[in-house]
Amino acid sequence: MYLIFKLTFSWVGTPLQQLLSNLISNYLVPSFEKLLSSSSPWFKSLIIDGIISGVGSVIVFLPIILTLFLGISFLEDSGYMSRSAFIMDRLMRKMGLSGKAFIPMIVGFGCSVPAIMSTRTLESEKDRKMTALLVPFMSCNARLPVYALFTSLFFKGKETAVVFSLYLLGILVAFIIGIIFKNTIFKKEEDPFIIELPEYKMPEFKNLLLHTIEKGKGFLKKAGTIIFAASVIVWFLSNLGPYGFTNIEESFLAYIGKGIAPIFIPLGFASWQNAVALLTGLMAKEIIVGTLAVIYGSSLTTVLNVYFTPLSAYAFLVFILLYTPCISVVATMKKEYGNRTAAFSVIYQLCTAYFISLLFFNVGKLLGIG
Repeated sequence: MYLIFKLTFSWVGTPLQQLLSNLISNYLVPSFEKLLSSSSPWFKSLIIDGIISGVGSVIVFLPIILTLFLGISFLEDSGYMSRSAFIMDRLMRKMGLSGKAFIPMIVGFGCSVPAIMSTRTLESEKDRKMTALLVPFMSCNARLPVYALFTSLFFKGKETAVVFSLYLLGILVAFIIGIIFKNTIFKKEEDPFIIELPEYKMPEFKNLLLHTIEKGKGFLKKAGTIIFAASVIVWFLSNLGPYGFTNIEESFLAYIGKGIAPIFIPLGFASWQNAVALLTGLMAKEIIVGTLAVIYGSSLTTVLNVYFTPLSAYAFLVFILLYTPCISVVATMKKEYGNRTAAFSVIYQLCTAYFISLLFFNVGKLLGIG
């Protein structure tokens, strides 16, 4: 997994992402500015600052997501995943699950929705429900744009190690909570572990390409629908106030953010802009980047250095890693396991994210980490 992250964030994904970012900022945006030169200021701002900044700031991370999925598809098609489940069985038993539960968790690195649905393959109701509750701690691909943005700004040269640490943290938190669940609400005798191990084989390039393209299409579909809609809504909320069009500090978005922001003071990222980004991130985690891009515009990378230190930036990423996943995940949890389980999932993940982010930030301050 570390080599896959190295491929994604150092060797292939990030260079391609920077190339795409340059194409958008140097060619696409100037072209639209020229095309809209005679348009009204508000319409021009909606297109440039709202839609292109919001959607474009997410689209640029497509190469990173495609590279990661190419690596994971290689592991799946080679026959490695079944063996990893077998190897992990002894460790998974410590948290009351069989090695089979490891496979939905690996699927969760892609998206929590199919991961939760894949828990149906587990034998016992206890295993299915417990695995579904732990899956959202596996860092899904939707969080990658946020990781890539913040690591490129605050952890230059250490991007791979920082992102890898977040993935490991998600696994560690799932493991600790699994042990707590095993000894409290999910007490039950363990089931025997039986799994078929396919032969190792070299994956076919065609199949890898098809899997990767499918994931890319899903990402682009989300960018063209959910992220597009969210970018437009955020633009209007950031430009409208109680008395019509206004500056962003007097907008509806600012009022909403300022109402939420005090909650995050102990975590080190209490600006109203960050609070709003976390709120919109409940729709889809990629929207966090889009929201910040709409709020800050072309000065995004410069302004973030004012609102964050490396320590608070890492605490922010920890919170994004662990807090409530997107609405579609909550809806899937509700469909598969009912209202009570879905509500419990939302509440306990929010509490976990807050506590661990608080821990990282304040321990970091005590140790004098900037």
